[in-house]
Amino acid sequence: MGMKVAVVGATGAVGREILKTLAERSFPVDEAVALSAGRGGGQEVSFGEDEVLKVRSLESYDFSDTDIAFFAAGAAVSQVHAARAAGQGCVVIDSSSAFRMEADVPLVIPEVNANAIARFRKRRIIGNPTGATIQMLVALKPLHDIGKARRVVVSTYQSVSDGGQSASNGGREGMDELWTQTRGVYVNETPPGEQFPKQIAFNCIPHIGDFMDDGATREEWALAAEARKILDPDIAVMATCVRVPVFIGHAEAVHVAFERPVTEAQARAALRDAPGVIILDRREDGGYATAAEIAGEDTVYVSRLRRDLTVPHGLAFWCVTDNLRKGSALNAVQIAEELVARKLLED
Repeated sequence: MGMKVAVVGATGAVGREILKTLAERSFPVDEAVALSAGRGGGQEVSFGEDEVLKVRSLESYDFSDTDIAFFAAGAAVSQVHAARAAGQGCVVIDSSSAFRMEADVPLVIPEVNANAIARFRKRRIIGNPTGATIQMLVALKPLHDIGKARRVVVSTYQSVSDGGQSASNGGREGMDELWTQTRGVYVNETPPGEQFPKQIAFNCIPHIGDFMDDGATREEWALAAEARKILDPDIAVMATCVRVPVFIGHAEAVHVAFERPVTEAQARAALRDAPGVIILDRREDGGYATAAEIAGEDTVYVSRLRRDLTVPHGLAFWCVTDNLRKGSALNAVQIAEELVARKLLED
């Protein structure tokens, strides 16, 4: 039997991708509802090949007969309405930062910690991690299983279609700003930035999320905190998160120090067998994955795998994924699929 599913933030980049992913993966939906906070009501969005949904107002929506609600509208919206939806009996899969680090809200990547889903019952909310965390841990989990990662140093190169820790710092508006600035550079009329703290066209900005007292940004803090919650409470992560002039696709350069020796051959074998991972790693020109090639795909691609001789038991790799797909929408839908497969919605 199909379910009634709502998507909050349905007019945004992630919300539209969630609707698209639900249809592509034939998730058992009898009725899909598109919701938007503020001025989004009245618009239309596509669901599958033939269905068009009229966007409804979130503020007046009653969740009591809705089975699952995907929230993709930022933390401020989730803090008010996700709790309301859960209180009305709906299961919430939330893609914002609102609840990720709360102890009684599971933070889930199905390829990494699917069993944590069962802890959703107390709050009826499941957190969808940041895109940067998702791709790093999907690639790191099979290596951690054989060598136990103790320290990770990661530099991220994140596209403008990711909202990061601030709903205004990226997303559809970010893509529009990159396009407008890029076009303006060629006619010497670059407009002032609104979504990013510096010009994003032809530039890289080492600033995603608000700055914290220790000099890290919220996105950098989130990578470390989420890795500890999802993978291992004892893992140490040092992150530098950079916004780059790419529309879709996050890339990361990851350096890992393991507790036990892990050879390149062992790492390649583990990654080849890991769910959600493809190794594209030929030591030749173009023998690696980049953001431009993987847009629209569901996989985390791993390239440039090699020893890191600067630390004991060290490995380094490059990974890239579509941040709107596996980095957000797909992971959220996979969480819903796990709920169905484990019959957790029947309790």
